[in-house]
Amino acid sequence: MKKLLCTSVAGLLIGNALPAFAASTTELTVTGLITPTACTPSLSSGGLVEYAKVSAKDLDPIRSTKLADARLEMEILCEGPTAMAFKLIDNQLGTSTSKYGLGLGLTSAQEKIGQVIIKFENPLADNVAVHVSESEDGGQTWATNKTQGFYTLSLHAPSNTADMTQPISSTRFTTGLKINALIARADSLTLTGEEAFRANGTIEVNYL
Repeated sequence: MKKLLCTSVAGLLIGNALPAFAASTTELTVTGLITPTACTPSLSSGGLVEYAKVSAKDLDPIRSTKLADARLEMEILCEGPTAMAFKLIDNQLGTSTSKYGLGLGLTSAQEKIGQVIIKFENPLADNVAVHVSESEDGGQTWATNKTQGFYTLSLHAPSNTADMTQPISSTRFTTGLKINALIARADSLTLTGEEAFRANGTIEVNYL
């Protein structure tokens, strides 16, 4: 028993003999909000647009070649009135010929084949016509989306046509999507054999 007591005292003395250091600190705070409602996006035709073969000789040598328009319907269905936004994520990042559209992949020579540009048509929130606003700062501020483009760099949200800077809550949001595939100018591509092109994106819903 005496031996144990001595060991404890020695440890205390050693601790007191160490110099004192001032510590610099900072705080990390994590906050969030659990929403009681959930929203589910869906696309008509399983989100698939298919083009037939495109002949290399039909491509414009000095400007992009626009393929035939395609259209899909998008629906975002919520369990109740919800303030939400959505974004388009390019799953082939770095392959688009612009910063706004989905990339069409690369040729065998690692050249960018082109892009897919998407625009909203006849957007409705709970069967009422709305504007689709955009935010380039993660939803901090909202602005008029003059071209109604579904851009890969922005958040998008339904807003009242009288005030396009304020997203609105809805239970069911629907819109047509006009899809334009553009092949890069032919003189920028090595087309000595067949080259498959494919765009792939994910639509993600965010809650406001």
